Amino acid sequence: MYDYLIVGAGLFGSTFARIATDKGDKCLVIEKENHVAGNCYTEERDGIHIHTYGPHIFHCNKPEIWSFVNRFADFKPFINSPIAINNDKAYSLPFNMYTFYQMWGVTTPHQAEQIINQQKLILHREPKNLEEQALCLVGKDIYELLIKGYTKKQWGKDPSELPASIIKRLPLRFTWNNNYYNSQYQGIPANGYTSFFENLLENIELKKNVDYLRERKALDKLAKNIIYTGKIDEFFDYRFGTLEYRGLKFEHEVINRANYQGNAVVNYPNLNVSYTRVIEHKHFQGDKKISPITHISREYPDNWDKSKIAYYPIETQENRTLWRKYFQFATETEPKVIFGGRLAEFRYYDMHQVIASAFTAYTKTYESKLFAMGK
Repeated sequence: MYDYLIVGAGLFGSTFARIATDKGDKCLVIEKENHVAGNCYTEERDGIHIHTYGPHIFHCNKPEIWSFVNRFADFKPFINSPIAINNDKAYSLPFNMYTFYQMWGVTTPHQAEQIINQQKLILHREPKNLEEQALCLVGKDIYELLIKGYTKKQWGKDPSELPASIIKRLPLRFTWNNNYYNSQYQGIPANGYTSFFENLLENIELKKNVDYLRERKALDKLAKNIIYTGKIDEFFDYRFGTLEYRGLKFEHEVINRANYQGNAVVNYPNLNVSYTRVIEHKHFQGDKKISPITHISREYPDNWDKSKIAYYPIETQENRTLWRKYFQFATETEPKVIFGGRLAEFRYYDMHQVIASAFTAYTKTYESKLFAMGK
């Protein structure tokens, strides 16, 4: 009998398994795919770590989380400084003085603030959607040129249909600083994310190519508690309806030159370009990994259906209401199951937030166990 059967060897499941094992619990991790790491999975080709399912840059402000991940990998410093190309012009991201100079020719924060303040949407209430939030933050020019088209492509919805909370992930600063994140700690595992996950799961029993939902009756008998990291609506066979997710498609290409675009990530916000961004993987590793060839990936937004990987939950008000219905039902009918991670919690989490959620989930179960034991 295991203490925990953990469904999914992605970030939430692997983190929970590590914490529980370190506390002396016996865990079995099962994974539907033939590899660990979920969408963080990387493959090494020609000395380059390929981010197979899109780029992942780890960043956080909490020393305890940074210390935790560094137990399992040497995190090489990496500053994410993407650029956007629209109508053959390049703009720095996030929005900073370089962006404002490229857009308007201004060279001081005061000049940039004046233009943005003139263009801002003034509301005497909270923004109701992403479009209103963006216009309140950055004004018309930046929204139209760098946000609107990219958002339509990424989410498959008009920005007026999306919640305002999504756009708060994009920082706005009046300095010559093109570091995308304001986080104190930033980096990428020097040996790739797959190696990081393998170390995270070291000495923990793991079975791949196991479909929990198909073998659920037999598997549930193996453990006192279940940690489920898949889609919560699928767990309940979509009994209340289907939550909306966003899919992605990747077109990988090997190019016979040392440098294709000069940057790890280049965004394409123009609706006339079908992909949202191009990733050149070698730039995540810095200049020390010189290769005469390079690997790129074009990332295309995709309408999700049940046959595809769900990458992002679409957090509209309707979807959040439906998720709450599922979560309430889970609380009432599945006392031994803990739902965690991006899909189960239906949250557009960053990696550090997934780890924090796993820590919180284990702390709650541990305290409940102590309470039951009368300690």
